[in-house]
Amino acid sequence: MPQRHSKNNNDLAFFTYDEKRKLGYGTQKERLGKDSIKPFDACCLCLKSLIDPMSCQKGHLYCKECILQCLLSQKKDIQRRLVAHAAQQKQEKDEEEERLTLQKAKELEAFDQQNHGAVPQYSDRNYSRDKNGFHGANSVKTTSYEEEALRTMKAFWLPSATPEAAAKVDAPSTSTICPEGNEKLKLKTLFPVIFTEDTSEPKNPKALDNSYICPSCKVTLTNTMSLVAISSCGHVFCKKCADRFMASDKVCLVCNKACKERHLVNLEKGGTGFAGHGDHLEARDFKHLGSGSGLGLVRPAMKT
Repeated sequence: MPQRHSKNNNDLAFFTYDEKRKLGYGTQKERLGKDSIKPFDACCLCLKSLIDPMSCQKGHLYCKECILQCLLSQKKDIQRRLVAHAAQQKQEKDEEEERLTLQKAKELEAFDQQNHGAVPQYSDRNYSRDKNGFHGANSVKTTSYEEEALRTMKAFWLPSATPEAAAKVDAPSTSTICPEGNEKLKLKTLFPVIFTEDTSEPKNPKALDNSYICPSCKVTLTNTMSLVAISSCGHVFCKKCADRFMASDKVCLVCNKACKERHLVNLEKGGTGFAGHGDHLEARDFKHLGSGSGLGLVRPAMKT
């Protein structure tokens, strides 16, 4: 008869370590495959194959139509917020002018009553009387002003009578930003990108993806390679070829157009939608056991 130990002792009131492992307890790790990574020739906005590709100075690739629509919508939103901010400033200015006008009118009225009124005015609060001869909360009869104050009193403990603070609209920034890198982006800083297609092999008409090569070394471009685009002409090379011809020729190997060091733009690799974009291509999932149910409950995936 086998001895009882943690692997076959199932009559305990709690789960053993081996039983938790069989239920999937703990952090599960899995490296992401190719299907979970954005291809290098995909648009950062629509996530589809690039059509008329354009790049910013940070190397983020977009379809021309996608990035133009994005910048246009940002400009419309900026214009809307500018109008709202201007309306708020005008309202604040009008309120301030009205407040000053009322204050000046009160001062004039107090001055007129003090100099021409039949009843003398006292600055001491103890001598002040209302028009009916009663004073403050101790009076039996209230004035019309007090009745109006009681009727419009805001009871902060009642949800229906809670006062609301006016929403403040801050002055918006007038600069459009890159939707991928969150840095300032202008339309004139975008430049077209030209990929060299592989024409050595017959193209499959049913294939959805195009195959691109480096025009210098003829190596097929993949996500594992570092790519460099020349902002002056738009041609794309691998990192090794770009460093090699830039150090000696200072011209593009395709169109022979002169280029400088500042014209080299490192294209961003196709990463994932996780927090560690392009760094840790690993998904993590933590499972814990339900209280008294014996079932493994899955907590929202924690991905990096």
